[in-house]
Amino acid sequence: MGREFGEGVRRAIEQTRLTHRELAEALDWDPAKLSDLVRGKGGVNESDLKQLLGYCRVKPDEVRRLLRLFHETRENGYLQIPAQMQSLITQERLANAITSLSLNLIPGRLQTVDYMRAVIAASARSKEIDWEEVIAAKLARREFFHWSRQFVFYIHEQALHLPVGGPDVMKDQLLHLLGMAQRTYITLRIVPTAIGAHAGVSGAFMLLEYEKFEPVVYLESKNSSLFLEDKAVLDTYTAVLKLLDQQALDAEQSKELITSILM
Repeated sequence: MGREFGEGVRRAIEQTRLTHRELAEALDWDPAKLSDLVRGKGGVNESDLKQLLGYCRVKPDEVRRLLRLFHETRENGYLQIPAQMQSLITQERLANAITSLSLNLIPGRLQTVDYMRAVIAASARSKEIDWEEVIAAKLARREFFHWSRQFVFYIHEQALHLPVGGPDVMKDQLLHLLGMAQRTYITLRIVPTAIGAHAGVSGAFMLLEYEKFEPVVYLESKNSSLFLEDKAVLDTYTAVLKLLDQQALDAEQSKELITSILM
């Protein structure tokens, strides 16, 4: 249903012969809002959709069809990706600094396609979800990598040794990590196994910071996710990151460790 709805919206837009930016200006929308709608990332309600279709002069029968599909995709998950991923993508788009801790796996934003597929293949997964579209959504998160933002990834050493997908997949994955670590706005910090218990041992998390909003902590489980913005919670996770800063290898040592595993 998601693809059918998306194609219908794209056809409606194409018949105006306007660029997405021109159409967004005509509707008095932020261009990102129109982009999110077309790409299946939500951000609009029924009134917004009616406004768009009316401006595009879509015929009544097609309007009714697209409204029906709109409601179905909202119920089932547009683009068939889990709702928690849709929420996370929205928040990541707004953040100007993202710090995360990963314990067992390479962080999703840094995973290669083969690594992603291997993780999915080994997991208990819903047949309701198109997992190739989940992979596409994860790859789309790479668009947020930009020099105007800062990214810090704390990764436990065990994630580097877990043989996801076999030796060739892991080799490519580790090489990819080294390549990404060359970017000035991306910092990799490996938490070494040798130190034993560490500040983040209670679980993986992500801290998102914004220019105009208070920071939030993101926690994710198999079927749900949670954004936390309570000051006491934020203070706790900020303290965890301060300790991890002391416990983890620095950026150069981390790259050296990854290189040693490849040898």
